[in-house]
Amino acid sequence: MIEKNIVNFKRYSRQIILKDIDVTGQKKLSYASVLVIGSGGLGSSALFYLAAAGVGRIGIVDSDWVELSNLNRQILFNEKEIGKSKTSSAAEKLRAFNSSISIEENDGFFDSSNASRLVEKYDFVIDAVDNFETKFLINDACVLNKRPFVHAGIEAFGGQIMTVIPEKSPCLRCLMDQPPHEKDEKQQPIGILGASAGVIGSIQAAEAIKYFIGTGDLLTGRLLNVSLKNMRFKILKYSKDSLCLVCSPEKIISRIDPEKWTPYLEKPA
Repeated sequence: MIEKNIVNFKRYSRQIILKDIDVTGQKKLSYASVLVIGSGGLGSSALFYLAAAGVGRIGIVDSDWVELSNLNRQILFNEKEIGKSKTSSAAEKLRAFNSSISIEENDGFFDSSNASRLVEKYDFVIDAVDNFETKFLINDACVLNKRPFVHAGIEAFGGQIMTVIPEKSPCLRCLMDQPPHEKDEKQQPIGILGASAGVIGSIQAAEAIKYFIGTGDLLTGRLLNVSLKNMRFKILKYSKDSLCLVCSPEKIISRIDPEKWTPYLEKPA
């Protein structure tokens, strides 16, 4: 699989001619592995562009099924797949799209019982989930297992993105100690313009690719806010928190305990 991927110059020629990538960078991508947690709006775009770039091994984690309401933004799926597993449907599409890479299916929840085991199998992680509790679990698992990841969220006409390199950059808990408590599950769904998911998910893929080839500036210590409605892109800079619950010397989270882990923790008084 890897050898076929490396020598497929014609497929990746438009990347290889970039000085920042060339043959050396393409080989790095062919040996790279990325875990994408969530294959919905963000994950669909990120997965497609990772596969298009020739990332050699891609893992997908999702427990959901395709619904009609997904199709305005989740571009990996179509009407014939309604009711089918998102993980298997996404994997089938990606294998057909690029047969020279490896696609690994993890059909189920990403939770405290499997978080560390899953993230440690990959070189980079993409947070493409839609709830804060899981986002904080991804943060903690990646920081503790020293796996770089890119976090993102979307709503309406925009979203936010940030990248975390454990031991080198601030993490999500440096930005906020704990997530806002989730509202009642019966609340009205959040409106999302499909193109917003496409833009933010593509940026997530670009961050992973830049990390592997070692070019450009990653969104470390910076939260990028994107508004497609007003076409405004703003950067919020933030620093490591010396009392961070998971990445500071004073951390109180040292491992992901399936029985005790919770995103809702406060700093000691």
